[in-house]
Amino acid sequence: MNAVRRRTITKLIGRLNGLLGQMEDLLGDIDIVREEENEALNNMPESLMETDRYAQIEAAADNLEEAYDTFSEMKDSLEDVVNSLEAAQE
Repeated sequence: MNAVRRRTITKLIGRLNGLLGQMEDLLGDIDIVREEENEALNNMPESLMETDRYAQIEAAADNLEEAYDTFSEMKDSLEDVVNSLEAAQE
């Protein structure tokens, strides 16, 4: 690989690592909201478990779990991209 392409890859890796940092922060924020919603669901009185409100909270908790998992997988994929670019530089 020539020096120009190697420098281009180095810049790409830097940009992607910045993006990974942002993604880590966002993942932490999603996790906080996910935990709070699960806590609200777990603290719901039994008498409200058959209500529309409970169903809404349960659906929100499920969607937040899905969002967290999907975003986490996306971050892992981006880490794989960075690893591949680093290997290409060698």
